Amino acid sequence: MSEKTMSLIESPCILVCSIDDKTGFCFGCGRTSAEIGAWISMTGEERRRVMAVLPARLETVERKPRRETRRARMAREKAGDAGS
Repeated sequence: MSEKTMSLIESPCILVCSIDDKTGFCFGCGRTSAEIGAWISMTGEERRRVMAVLPARLETVERKPRRETRRARMAREKAGDAGS
């Protein structure tokens, strides 16, 4: 992925913005508050490193979002389109 493409990467934010006091990770996206604040100024490589660890981080938060997130909805819709 080119640096230009990576600069266009959508934020992993799913609009469930609340930090878990125990882990320090956002319940919605898994980033720390420092990573959230720095996201816009991160290089593509920095963003890739953060994105790589988010799934494991999200497994450590104790509370999961109760509503369908934008990311889940988009994945569900994409899967539906692929089955057509």
